[in-house]
Amino acid sequence: MGNYVFTVVVPAHNEEKYVVRCINSIKKAAKVFGKPVEIIIVCNRCTDNTQQLAEQNGARVVLNEERCIAAVRNAGIKAARGKYIMTIDCDNRMTKGTIKEAYCLLKSGKFIGGGAPIRFERYSFPLYMNDYMCRVGFGLTGLYCGIFWASKQTFEAIGGFADKRAMEDVQTAKNLKAYGKKLGKKYGCLQNNYLVNSTRKWDDMGDWLYIRLMFENAGSLAKAALGDSKEYDKLVDKLFYDYNG
Repeated sequence: MGNYVFTVVVPAHNEEKYVVRCINSIKKAAKVFGKPVEIIIVCNRCTDNTQQLAEQNGARVVLNEERCIAAVRNAGIKAARGKYIMTIDCDNRMTKGTIKEAYCLLKSGKFIGGGAPIRFERYSFPLYMNDYMCRVGFGLTGLYCGIFWASKQTFEAIGGFADKRAMEDVQTAKNLKAYGKKLGKKYGCLQNNYLVNSTRKWDDMGDWLYIRLMFENAGSLAKAALGDSKEYDKLVDKLFYDYNG
């Protein structure tokens, strides 16, 4: 079974281009941490070589067919054998001190869990704008996402990741923060490490991608805010659940 301290859960939909890179970043962080770390790749509707590459590189594979990223992450958390959980998307990477810093914050007893700052793997003017918007949003709310870290017991107590097809990360951060408040603990953020955010969608569809989409889909976003999410759901499928770039 293994006596793991941390389990890193990685959702993956056809990620053969990125899965080894992600696993290697986790292995480097595990080496710095110096305690047993389990890596779970949750293969979600994969039709490429993601599963084979994950297994060849020492990860444990869990299969999942749901079209909901929260459910995919929760499948990995349920299967996890570590006392503590960390999540990261498969096209992203973590810096080498990430697991150790999260562990130290959790062991301090002051934090219920938390997130991490985000830094893009390359920059241009529009990507600096995206970066700035992320920093402002995280700074104002304190709801850092990207990489999540908390005990498995804590994730179970809040019911895992919020059952939403989009923006589930923000809602999960809110849930963790609220649960921590009840216990007199804070929702934290790594100070010395960060998420290396993939720019593959920008590489594929242009650096103005998300800024352009906000203007082009203003009507769909407004309808979704009023309860009609059909058009918004199609956009989410295109950018996330069906994306294979």
